[in-house]
Amino acid sequence: MWDPAKYVQFGDYRQRPFFDLTGRVLPDDPRQVVDLGCGPGNLTATLAARWPDARVVGLDSSAEMLATAEHHRQSAPGLEFRLGDIASWAPSADTDVVVSNAALQWVPGHPELLAGWLKALKPGAWFALQVPGNFTSASHILMRDVAESPKWAGKLAGVLRHDEAVALPAQYLEIMLDAGCAADAWETTYQQVLTGENPVLDWVRGAGLRPVLAALPPDDAAEFEAEYGARLAEAYPATPHGTVYPFRRIFAVARKL
Repeated sequence: MWDPAKYVQFGDYRQRPFFDLTGRVLPDDPRQVVDLGCGPGNLTATLAARWPDARVVGLDSSAEMLATAEHHRQSAPGLEFRLGDIASWAPSADTDVVVSNAALQWVPGHPELLAGWLKALKPGAWFALQVPGNFTSASHILMRDVAESPKWAGKLAGVLRHDEAVALPAQYLEIMLDAGCAADAWETTYQQVLTGENPVLDWVRGAGLRPVLAALPPDDAAEFEAEYGARLAEAYPATPHGTVYPFRRIFAVARKL
């Protein structure tokens, strides 16, 4: 289960990559826009505001996220939200823009799916994706170290995906070019200054730590958090200005030729 309130706790930081991504998507009067993994819907609503004449569909597999997204439905006449699995989605003949922001890392085998989606898109259609590129950062390495320790390995075996959760920017670029697209791929590391007591732990609770917490009963989850949180506090010490958390993101945008 997702916690929409926790997910948007660091709203400005979580939203910035979305706007950096969609700023490179430049269609002419799209008729249908799809947001794969729309989450709480606040960013999907900005797509509807940008293209008010389009039908904008947000797709997500979390009923909790979509319950929050429903609050945005009235913000634009063409905005709607659907419950569904990204892996089962396919573009329709009138799909002009597809956006997936911080979602495909949860979909095993998504590079192969991406290749199929791009081939199915009509000429002139756009596909834009953004995924985290921080699986080798201290926050994720420490999470895996604790999960793989003798104390937790039996309870958390197979819970954390990391080796092939995302592709490299060059791999996304190659997939897009092979599918007959003009494409652009890049990466950015945001130097985020977080505040609060152990704010990096608060950050990862919103997404990356979710599978661990979901796999453990409440008492075990609290114990895991305490152990992991102590390691995070050491790896990301507070400064007079806050706690600096480098956050690498991977972007790729394609336009079908």
